Amino acid sequence: MKRVVSISLGASSRDHKAEAEFLGEKFLIERVGTDGSIDKAKELLRELDGKVACFGMGGIDFYIRAGRKKWMLKDALKIASIPKVTPIVDGGGVKDTLEKKVILELEPVHGIPVRGRNVLITAGTARYSHVEAFMAAGAKPLFGDLMFALEVPIKIRSVRALHALAAVIAPIVVNLPISVLYPTGESQSKPKRKFRDVYEWADILSGDFHFINRYAPERLDGKVILTNTVTASDVSRLKEKGVSYLVTTTPEIGGRSFATNVIEALLVAISGKRPDELTEKDYYDLIERAQIRPRIEKLN
Repeated sequence: MKRVVSISLGASSRDHKAEAEFLGEKFLIERVGTDGSIDKAKELLRELDGKVACFGMGGIDFYIRAGRKKWMLKDALKIASIPKVTPIVDGGGVKDTLEKKVILELEPVHGIPVRGRNVLITAGTARYSHVEAFMAAGAKPLFGDLMFALEVPIKIRSVRALHALAAVIAPIVVNLPISVLYPTGESQSKPKRKFRDVYEWADILSGDFHFINRYAPERLDGKVILTNTVTASDVSRLKEKGVSYLVTTTPEIGGRSFATNVIEALLVAISGKRPDELTEKDYYDLIERAQIRPRIEKLN
């Protein structure tokens, strides 16, 4: 049995373990949270290096992106450089393939209207595949990078503005501690009721679940949420809030949807290749062969 482990800076209370079979091969899939501790993440990576098929890195991305321009996060580099034998991925390959595919199929395949709809993308530079896909699908996106990452109440209303902002801000932002940019550890479960106007404006809420959930108002009636990394209790709360559809771009495995880094680590393990050897076509082929499908659930 191959073992895939996601080391996450998120809360250990959200840890999960499941067994699954893909292409006739069994996998043990684990998510281990470090409650925001980079030192603990490094320790676990050193301890398990060479003992697992692939690592996923959760709660932090390798880089942020706008168009073809990428900026590496300093804290991510500290973590990603630790394993010397086992490959490590952050989910970028899955975001640029599976997530894009799911968004483009929402309306024509699953009947969820996208064209002309208002879409709040919580962080376009962290999910640039969402930017590309929703624009291609004819949606009207708004980018919440400044609001959700820095709590600055400024809306970004165009891709051009997003690129311009990234060119100025990204070289500074990538040097900030990840705890400043993204909820880690137990802060993931502490709500901050902000930006109600953009939640009310949006028909679709798209992006990282911790961003969406942390700032969400009490009611989300009729909203479509496109995200991942949700537990059974998360789904129950979304239903209570009045959410219409929940779309997780990654499948449900053992009672929850894992993060993109977990699915990418799984695909790398299935392929038997190093991450830098996999092309976009390879990812699409692996997704199809392994029958990786989104979860689309009507809640209300």
